[in-house]
Amino acid sequence: MNIPFLNLQAEYYQHQEEIDEAIRRVLHSGRYILGQEVARFEEEFAAFCGTTHGVGVASGTDALLLALRALDVGPGDEVITVSHTAVATVAAIELSGARPLLVDVDPATCTLDPALLAAAITPRTRAVVPVHLYGQPADMAPILAIAQQHHLAVVEDCAQAHGASYQGRPVGSLGDVATFSFYPTKNLGAIGDGGIVVTNKAGIAGRLGLLRQYGWRERYVSALAGYNSRLDELQAAILRVRLRHLPAANDIRRRLAQAYHDQLADLPVQLPYERPGSRHVYHLYVVQSDRRDALAAHLAGQGIGTAVHYPVPVHVQPAYHRLGYDPGHLPVTEQLAGRILSLPLYPSMPAGHLETVVAAIRHFATGI
Repeated sequence: MNIPFLNLQAEYYQHQEEIDEAIRRVLHSGRYILGQEVARFEEEFAAFCGTTHGVGVASGTDALLLALRALDVGPGDEVITVSHTAVATVAAIELSGARPLLVDVDPATCTLDPALLAAAITPRTRAVVPVHLYGQPADMAPILAIAQQHHLAVVEDCAQAHGASYQGRPVGSLGDVATFSFYPTKNLGAIGDGGIVVTNKAGIAGRLGLLRQYGWRERYVSALAGYNSRLDELQAAILRVRLRHLPAANDIRRRLAQAYHDQLADLPVQLPYERPGSRHVYHLYVVQSDRRDALAAHLAGQGIGTAVHYPVPVHVQPAYHRLGYDPGHLPVTEQLAGRILSLPLYPSMPAGHLETVVAAIRHFATGI
């Protein structure tokens, strides 16, 4: 592609000297698992999120799994979330032993529709997992109110929303516990896998610290049945570098998104919506079109990369037919799957690339 959807090498080159130095520091330290880099990153990232505790783990999926287990969610329980999300959200709920209950999303924001939440709750429901999708915070005020009324835990899935905020508060500080992924494509990405759980509750943080390493309070002695899910020192050191630059990178994402907004406003594509009072950090810039597949093919023909997040809703994927949701059960989610298209947007995107993408979309839409 002449204009790739994402260029991870370019993202590395932006801060290569700092990243290389961080890697050398770890290699020369002789400490590669749960050392000072992880401890310092946990403190720094928790502070960034406005929380008091952070527990680094091996992936975003593990972060959500361990967060649920730290809340004692398990077999026989139900957890409400959305189908319009990365499959990892639902997979982690099932890994905990709980049953996912899937609800539809708000068509404007593509996040959990609070108006549908109360009706989904049953006597077995223990938690709700709102997903801050594409960098857009879910509508947390009504979600939190309903959860409190029904004594449900709230686990924020912030995998795509590092640095986003809702009513002046950072995502990750709103629920009982929150999870982040550091997969390389994220706004804050590692050079490999990684994740973290943040919380203001010391008891949950303590359980998480045990769960991520076999349940050990003392080495080789398990106080509870745990897992092997540790953020390693190399990734933590890299993430410490990138965290310093994250606010500026998110500002660039927002400027690029505004440029797309301004230049696509007169064309027959539906542009992303930012809820008033929220700060969208545009992990993805997702437009909608009734001619999505033709538009994607046209852009590919011009050497422009795109992606679809996500083409098949979780509830109609073969592995999840057993959840019992028939096609048509979540109409907004299913309609979105046929309309959404993610356009190139990343902080090191070269000058002129965005304008070329816009020109190609304009040619598709108008022939000009």
